[in-house]
Amino acid sequence: MIVRAVIEFDVETQSFSATCPELNCVSSCSMTKEEAIKNLQEAIVLMLEPIPEKFLAKSVRLM
Repeated sequence: MIVRAVIEFDVETQSFSATCPELNCVSSCSMTKEEAIKNLQEAIVLMLEPIPEKFLAKSVRLM
């Protein structure tokens, strides 16, 4: 899967933010561009990871 990342530098806070527009609410920040990108990659992996069955209600578990 290929997703777009938007990296921005905030002059006021002197930090970088990284956001993935295709995946709502997935973003990260850091003092360095590289770290912001690394954090965003981790956030994307966690968001796309399936929810373990033990946390699903019985009515939505796969049969």
